[in-house]
Amino acid sequence: MTTTVPRAVAEPAGQAAGPLLPPADLAQAVGSFMRSSPVTRRWDVETAFSWSSVDGGRLTEGQRSAVAFITYIEDHLPGYFGLYARRFPLDESVDVATFVHNRELYHFTVRWAQEEDSHARALFEYQVAAGISEPDRLRDELGQEGRKPFTMPHEHAISLFAYALVHEKATQIYYQSLRSVVDEPVLMDVLGRLSKDEARHFTFFADVVERSLRLYGDQVVEPIRDVIAGFRMPLADTLRGYWRWALKIADTAHYDHTDAYEHLIRVVNRAVDARTDRVDELARFVAACRTPAAAGQAS
Repeated sequence: MTTTVPRAVAEPAGQAAGPLLPPADLAQAVGSFMRSSPVTRRWDVETAFSWSSVDGGRLTEGQRSAVAFITYIEDHLPGYFGLYARRFPLDESVDVATFVHNRELYHFTVRWAQEEDSHARALFEYQVAAGISEPDRLRDELGQEGRKPFTMPHEHAISLFAYALVHEKATQIYYQSLRSVVDEPVLMDVLGRLSKDEARHFTFFADVVERSLRLYGDQVVEPIRDVIAGFRMPLADTLRGYWRWALKIADTAHYDHTDAYEHLIRVVNRAVDARTDRVDELARFVAACRTPAAAGQAS
């Protein structure tokens, strides 16, 4: 996991800048996402896991710390959802065409939020069942962080989608990596389910980014490049002790978030048939931003 000096971010006001996908294209991406998780494949926190059989004694100190860390990340869901509400408003501040786009996106956003909220609740329940924390204390600790604002400096809609693409894939990779070193069955089950959800979320954002590149080409290259140039995982600027903690949990699961960059490069390569200098430069730039270890594993 790489480190960067924290910086303050200012969020642009109002509707995210275009170009926006035509609503029909966005609706197709949303429909594909919805079909990827029919009712028969969904899960709920109360019945999906055997909370009474959790054996926290099988966790290492590093694994316990990792569970606590990812609980903070997932529990900040109201901040993430609020960002989308601000940048894709559904009111008279936007024209009808933009509203229709935002309304299609909202179909995804509410399902995404529900699933991410289930992640937060599952990790909360696991911490309590494993003896990592106590309910009242954990609620207060999560509240201290959760009330802090979540903002992003990106102006363009495609930037927000590209950021989410990388973040969702990086989270999926981490959950898979952590699961591979854990020897506690219930946590393995939790991480497996969370990883599958994050993979589906990644697929949606990859679909949107790919459609945008196919339709707009060079127009969306620079906003995507800006995401990688300043990429930081959520809460990097607000969570107390984030960088030391992030390095610790990365060592626990042998994880590097720049592993996710390779998946963005694949989306770019799939989307663009007639390559341009700007697209080629984007692919080279993203590859160059990977850490040496991550890049070596992919070669």
